Formats: sequence, structure tokens, C-alpha cells
Amino acid sequence: MKQANPSLLSRISLAFGSFFSILADGQFAARVQALRAGEQRAEPSAPAPAAAKPSAPPLVEAAPDGALQLLGLLQREARLIDFIQEDIAAYADADVGAAARVVHEGCRKVLQDNFTIGPVRTEAEGSRVTLPAGFDAAAIRVTGNVVGQPPFNGSITHRGWRVSETRLPRLAGSHDLRIVAPAEVEL
Repeated sequence: MKQANPSLLSRISLAFGSFFSILADGQFAARVQALRAGEQRAEPSAPAPAAAKPSAPPLVEAAPDGALQLLGLLQREARLIDFIQEDIAAYADADVGAAARVVHEGCRKVLQDNFTIGPVRTEAEGSRVTLPAGFDAAAIRVTGNVVGQPPFNGSITHRGWRVSETRLPRLAGSHDLRIVAPAEVEL
């Protein structure tokens, strides 16, 4: 089966990964050299699966559109950018607290209106759990004194959050997402 040509970003990722692999692994460098010369090389016997090093997944660039749209919603409903960009050192704690309450309410509204969010783990924080071999390392970060291989026994310090549904509003094709808050001119 012929594979489709990889995208530009995939090729860039492949080039960087190959570059560092060639520097770090002489056998890999020899295979690449033979491939570029058009030679057929017999592959060396692969190490036992237990000795195989897991490869990191390739990095992909995230499209900024959703992030910019969310930032715009947080500014519109909660004035988040205004709050973060303000130097609050000169304000009294009571004033900062009052502003934070308004920002919190607006941010909460944006999350509730546009996402369905639930915990990654349902157990209460502080609960003891066992993480079996093959646990989802993207959903669970192991901290503390991590040695050896799973199963790991530990306590939940944060249940984590997972988005199960996204409901961002549709936008007109001409909408410039980079403008997260238009300038205002009073006449």
C-alpha cells in the first residue's frame, strides 16, 4: 500500500528527528547513508522488545484558531486580558479581590457555555490508587519518587480535567481571530 506524501510540517519534524538520530546513532546513520546511495542493506537483527526504547510521538503544530477564539470569548465575558495586562501592584487587596470575582464569574460562564468538562479520575483527592502497566501517561502525570516500572501505588493529588465536548460558536469566514478585543472609540 502506497502511503500519501507527508505534509510540510511532518517532513520538518521528520528532518529534525532524523538529524538528531543520525548524530546519536551510528548504525542509523549508516542505514541512512546506504539508503541515500541507493543500496539495499540487510537490517540488523532488532533487539528484544523489552530492550527497545519507546520513541516519542512526533510533535504537531496546533492551529491557533480555537485558542484565539477562546481568548476572545474570555475577554468579552470576563475582561480577562484587561485584568491580566493591568499592573495590580498599586491596588488594594480588596479591589483586586473584587475584580478577580468578576473575572472568575465571566471565565466560569465561558467554560460552562462552550465546553463539557469532567475529571480525569473520579476518585477523591487523597485517595490511594494503583496505576497498572500501560496506564495513559497523557491523562495521568506521575510525580514524586518515580522509580522502576508500573504498577505504581500512590495518592491522587489532583483529579485532572478532560474536555468531553466543545461548543465554540461558528464564525464568519471574514472574522479576524487575532483581534480578541476591538479597540473602542467613544463619539
